[in-house]
Amino acid sequence: MTASLSACGAGDSEDVTLRLVAADYGSNESNTSKTYWDNVAREFEKTHPHIKIDVKVLSWKDVDREVAEMVNRGEAPDLAQIGAYADYAKQGKLYKAEELLSVPTQAAFLPLLARAGEVDRVQYGMPFAASTRLLFFNEGLFDKAGVKPPKTWADLAAAAAKLKDEGVKYPFALPLGSEEAQAETMQWMLSGGGGYRDDSGGSYEIDSVDNVKTFTWLKNELVGPGLTGPVAPGKLDRQQAFDAFTRGEVGMLNGHPTLMQTAEKAGVKVGTVPLPGADGRPKASMGVADWMMAFKQNGHRREAGAFLDFVYQDKNVLEFSDRYDILPVTVTANSAMAADPEHADLKPFLDTLPTSELYPVGETSWAKVSESVKRTIGQAVAPDGDPEAVLQGIAKVATDAEAAE
Repeated sequence: MTASLSACGAGDSEDVTLRLVAADYGSNESNTSKTYWDNVAREFEKTHPHIKIDVKVLSWKDVDREVAEMVNRGEAPDLAQIGAYADYAKQGKLYKAEELLSVPTQAAFLPLLARAGEVDRVQYGMPFAASTRLLFFNEGLFDKAGVKPPKTWADLAAAAAKLKDEGVKYPFALPLGSEEAQAETMQWMLSGGGGYRDDSGGSYEIDSVDNVKTFTWLKNELVGPGLTGPVAPGKLDRQQAFDAFTRGEVGMLNGHPTLMQTAEKAGVKVGTVPLPGADGRPKASMGVADWMMAFKQNGHRREAGAFLDFVYQDKNVLEFSDRYDILPVTVTANSAMAADPEHADLKPFLDTLPTSELYPVGETSWAKVSESVKRTIGQAVAPDGDPEAVLQGIAKVATDAEAAE
């Protein structure tokens, strides 16, 4: 399929340059994602001499905004690897996955992620990178406090109290600040048997009884007794919490695979378990995916498809995943990583990915809901906060956003 694509409209006549804009998963120049993309592009060009790949890599802080500005100027890239696709799909600006990919490539995506890339049951978003979240704990601090990994919320609160007694600065770090509060919120909602949407995955159910109970418990049992540290959860960003964990100042927090590598390099011995539910296992773990999409504007469907078939070969998927401790998005690459002893520390994350629950990224309303969560959810656990009122406010934003679609 790849060979036929490169030969049809791309291989025999005029040269085509594809513009790719991608997010940077690296933390500095030495591990920037541009190195990865440049290598993939040059390898592809060796067998597709009439297709050139122009790579632009931007920080996560800027990439979604800059792509939106390009599209608004009428200068859409051919390919974008960013955080959200639904708005562009709803506006008719994207190719369908089936218009781009060979059948084996499209069929290789993990089913959960392929479904998450759909708008009105048609796939436009192609998963590029994935991760799940687990409860991280500092094994050294746990041993010193004489506590074990929690299996229920009561266990978690009791462990946090003992960690506080031992002088741990953040017994349980609860980042509900603006950076990524929508993730911490979803993890706790799932832990309490709720979620952003109902069990059918349809309507928003943000102010459900389960969600109100969850944030009431957080306010009364963790934040109120001073078990979340010196910074109010609504003022604590995720990166601040992660940095404190790597400094050995945090007993527990919700984390993703990259944090494990960073913490262990800093000398923190990390343990992981699923974030417990109120009385045991949660409804589901939270999964996160980032997306690849192809814009129609320049008409380079065949060329873009040929490149994407190459990008999603296992060797490339595994190289990127290995480089950044990201979970692979294809079935075969996922299985290969799970079977590799060198990635044994990622196995708990890999095991939870197929049954995890993702943000409702296929809904254009999600962007406004997420922004509302980031702006207000910290107030739900503040000393004078009203969890139900805060969740009702976010629910109204969701209802209004859905009505505007």
